[in-house]
Amino acid sequence: MSSSSSPRTSDGERTKKVAIVGGGLVGALNACFFAKRGFQVELYEARKDVRTAKDVRGRSINLALSYRGRQALKAIGMEDQVVSKGIPMRGRMIHSLAGKKSSISYGTSNQYILSVDRANLNRTLLFAASQYPNVMLNFEEKLQQYNADNGILTFMRPDGSTHEVSHDLVVGCDGAFSTTRKQFMRQTRFDYSHVYVPHGYMELTIPPKNGDFAMEPNFLHIWPRNTFMMIALPNMDTSFTCTLFMPFEEFEKLTTGDEVILFFKKYFPDSIPLLGVEALKQDYFRLPAQAMISVKCSSYNIGCKSMLMGDAAHAVVPFYGQGMNAGFEDCIVFDELMDQFDNDLSQCLPAFSRLRVPDCHAIADLAMYNYVEMRKHVNSRWFIFRKFVDNILHFCLPRTIVPLYTMVTFTRIRYHEVIQRSKWQSTIINTVLFVMGSSATVIGTALIFKHFPKQLNIQLRNWNFNLK
Repeated sequence: MSSSSSPRTSDGERTKKVAIVGGGLVGALNACFFAKRGFQVELYEARKDVRTAKDVRGRSINLALSYRGRQALKAIGMEDQVVSKGIPMRGRMIHSLAGKKSSISYGTSNQYILSVDRANLNRTLLFAASQYPNVMLNFEEKLQQYNADNGILTFMRPDGSTHEVSHDLVVGCDGAFSTTRKQFMRQTRFDYSHVYVPHGYMELTIPPKNGDFAMEPNFLHIWPRNTFMMIALPNMDTSFTCTLFMPFEEFEKLTTGDEVILFFKKYFPDSIPLLGVEALKQDYFRLPAQAMISVKCSSYNIGCKSMLMGDAAHAVVPFYGQGMNAGFEDCIVFDELMDQFDNDLSQCLPAFSRLRVPDCHAIADLAMYNYVEMRKHVNSRWFIFRKFVDNILHFCLPRTIVPLYTMVTFTRIRYHEVIQRSKWQSTIINTVLFVMGSSATVIGTALIFKHFPKQLNIQLRNWNFNLK
């Protein structure tokens, strides 16, 4: 590990300098990965240092940490520390309109996702990065301009002054509205698109009850209502963070506290005693419903000096719980490429784009699909039946049949391969179920004719008479 005061390696080569723009989750994790490889790392974050700031601003949707993210944390020795601050969620707890609850497990008994607090995780990763002597963390440094041709970045400080820095590699981890990405958009043959989904989200809180969780803590609670839904994730302080997702026009219809209560009595009646009438009235109007954006672009690199990771490259809607996990997987995929190509950035960056673009486009599509599943399909008996069949087949043929959710959440099968494999599996399973259903119908009909010929002949004559 190189020290910031020793800019050369042991064999006399100059230590490469990496600028990471963005000190959020992916930026902080990336700093650890690059520091472990001996790079001189400078991280620049526009906001205050969340480790010391009293008011942490930004998105606060609870995060669901799963296998992909955990593998990245494991690679830098942080998995156990982070997992110890999370709450296992072993399945979905579905709340019907009548208040009945039913659970759907995510997989086997040892498979679960973790509810983790975004701000606490960000603090943990920044603290880990700060422990490397070759990492410098810079806060309240807002990127104003980046020239990819000469590698110069211009940052503005809180007093309005600016300064320029240059690095061998610039990694943009500055979120869905990335300033770094703007430089990419000036390049020829760079594809970019974003979509705002017509639904917004609003956060509410279920406080502890008698010092304990007010609901079963080891589940992701869902109130599916076809065109909208509410979810609740457990927190370490025994509260739940609830998120209401629905079309913006539905949010806008509710203009008074009484209208909010009537709406919740109609669609989420069992949640009112948990949320509290007065608290619900206040929380609903604390902030307007927030927008959700899905970003796709290609490629993720400019030559061998600039690259995008995390939301800057592939912001996704939160319905598969894979935004953070995909961003963390970016870090470990690039680290694996650095092993493969012996730290040769000229090979690693193009290879990273080739690998990650199809996968991150795939998870963006899966996340959009899963919103429909969570708010609508979980109410379907066919969905429940298929989940049961998939799990049984996975138990009997663990390497041949793997449920879609399991592949996404509990493996590192590439996202685009997950979609291909899921389509193939669905075709096979649906065909088998159709054949079995048809066979059962034929056999059942034959048995009826065999055992009840007289009664059937009488009934058939009656039907024939009625037709005449």
